[in-house]
Amino acid sequence: MAAILDAQGLNKNFGAVTAASDINAAIERDSVVGLIGTNGAGKTTFINMITGYLKPDRGRIRYEGRDITELAPRDVTRLGICRSFQIPQLYASLTAFENMLVGIGVVLRNAGRGGFFSRGRALVPGHDLPAEDVAERILERFGLAEYRDKNAQVLPGGVRKLLDIALTMVAKPKILLLDEPTSGVSAEEKFVIMEMIMAAVRAEGATVLFVEHDMEVVSRFAGRVLAFYDGRIIADAAPEIALADPEVKRYVVGGVLRA
Repeated sequence: MAAILDAQGLNKNFGAVTAASDINAAIERDSVVGLIGTNGAGKTTFINMITGYLKPDRGRIRYEGRDITELAPRDVTRLGICRSFQIPQLYASLTAFENMLVGIGVVLRNAGRGGFFSRGRALVPGHDLPAEDVAERILERFGLAEYRDKNAQVLPGGVRKLLDIALTMVAKPKILLLDEPTSGVSAEEKFVIMEMIMAAVRAEGATVLFVEHDMEVVSRFAGRVLAFYDGRIIADAAPEIALADPEVKRYVVGGVLRA
């Protein structure tokens, strides 16, 4: 299968600290890839370089054959690469539905079709539906319809996480990067939340890369694992192979995995 994203020879140093050392990874379209490693291993640096928040000292990043290495985060997002963060980025005083409309307003504004809370019938790019319809559809897909009119600040942690990820889908991303999607979620909820996320995101046709410290989640949901240690990728394989790798067992699985 063709690669939608291809990172070659990425290197990044912060003074004497090497955050990325000769990172090579081609991500296939429609795949689900888990990124694992202890804190400081290089996972977030890799994501930040892909999304334009950091520029590599050396190496190139290609997306659908186009070199995006020097693009700003906003331009990377416009091309179809979106991310969620470990701590949900929500407007606490707005309802779930209003949060969705704000996100859609940004998409419409960038496309020159309106602005925040636009009540017109302009179609949202990629969805071909008006803003309100897109908001309702995505909330329903993420199981959030019952929270439609509740302020984000009163939502349970797992629901806030779902809403944050739902917001990324208004841009109809081709690649979605999730930063610890089950962090802050109880052990009883983690599989339910992850199943909801994956079903909704995959239904939208996005390739997924997710950072995760819970190896049970990685084993169940990733089709491929990139294991990071000391700024390097030490394993790149299916979960059952990567998690059994001696270096991964020594430096990742056998270590203390901090969220």
